[in-house]
Amino acid sequence: MDKHDERLRAAISHFWNTRDKQAESQGLVTGLKDAGLRSAVTGGKHLDGFVGLCRMILLEAGLPDANVFWSNKVELPGYFRAEKSWDLLAVVDGHLLAVMEFKAQVGPSFGNNFNNRTEEVLGNATDLWAAYREGAFKPSQRPWLGYVFILEDCPKSQAAVRVSQPHYKVFPEFIGASYAKRYEILLLRLVRERLYDSASLILTKKREANTGEYTCPCEEISFLNFVTSLSAHAMAFVKMREPT
Repeated sequence: MDKHDERLRAAISHFWNTRDKQAESQGLVTGLKDAGLRSAVTGGKHLDGFVGLCRMILLEAGLPDANVFWSNKVELPGYFRAEKSWDLLAVVDGHLLAVMEFKAQVGPSFGNNFNNRTEEVLGNATDLWAAYREGAFKPSQRPWLGYVFILEDCPKSQAAVRVSQPHYKVFPEFIGASYAKRYEILLLRLVRERLYDSASLILTKKREANTGEYTCPCEEISFLNFVTSLSAHAMAFVKMREPT
């Protein structure tokens, strides 16, 4: 087991265990459980393991800790809005090096959440690149933009989803595709359309929380590819700034 795999398993275990603790704690306080498992995500800490893992990748690539932001100072200006808070930033002497977002989805409801996540991830990238085009991050070169999505691997996320075609046909790859497959298509296209420099889809079962077992359904958007791309970008930046 390499270090990236070991760290990812630890992040996945933290994800599930933190969700359970948040849900239990809020349930005790309110005397009820929020609809749609909302209580398990309002704490905002369940994705910290993934953020910390990618932060470690940047530090190991040679960036000083002071240049990596994840708990505060994570706002960047937008073009269609004043600002957006990201999950992880690397900024060195005014140069925006890397920007990352981490999201997750757990059942039982996948339908509306999928559409919301799709609109969100497209909108965030469009806003960031428009701001970059207009010089919001001067003197930065084009920053590295990454997206990690954790999806519960369960019967509902793997079941075929019906499509509606009242006027025009949907693209054939969506016919009979599950939500897991739809996320795979989404992340692949985000990368191939160069909206994101790298993306990763991680599938995990709740019953395997203690071991952190996971699968990446497509090598192109595997977590190993993601961290390899991030590390290479950071190391190239560090080397470029070394005195000659």
